[in-house]
Amino acid sequence: MTRRIPIFSTIVVLAAVATMIGLGIWQLGRLKEKEALIARYEAAAGNNARVPFPLEGKGEAELFRRSELQCNAVASIDPVAGTAANGAKGWVQRAQCVVTLEKTVPVDLGFTRDLNKVAWQGGIVTGVIASGPRLVADPPVAGLQPMAKPDPGDLPNNHLAYAGQWFFFALTALVIYVLALRRRGR
Repeated sequence: MTRRIPIFSTIVVLAAVATMIGLGIWQLGRLKEKEALIARYEAAAGNNARVPFPLEGKGEAELFRRSELQCNAVASIDPVAGTAANGAKGWVQRAQCVVTLEKTVPVDLGFTRDLNKVAWQGGIVTGVIASGPRLVADPPVAGLQPMAKPDPGDLPNNHLAYAGQWFFFALTALVIYVLALRRRGR
């Protein structure tokens, strides 16, 4: 007497496997998109022409470009973990610069090993647009040391690993289902 393959369970497993394979293929597409984005940001980082600082949105089109803004007043300055241009770890002094009556912009003023806040009243700041968006001062202001510049190479691009995981999950589901069917048949 032969056992029949359960139809409903087989459909569910095959649908799950197809979904996992689809997610793996989607991650491979995201890999290509992220590689193109990083290449675009690397080209932007090599361009020294200044662009206006993006006061609205995330500023993705301007990331890694040089910019300048007028800090009319300083709402606050707080230390955040950061890296110096020479690779040393310490603190970056981040100011919330008032640029309009309704808008403040985060500006990384410079690197220090000291947690004490700096006395800086504002002014014109030039630098590189980083995610947020925020301006990373280059050169630093307020007597601080140079910071590590934003690097497009630091953006995570693990989509190939994610694709591999989804394909592995699909294969694992198939193997487990086949083993379950064999065991059921005994």
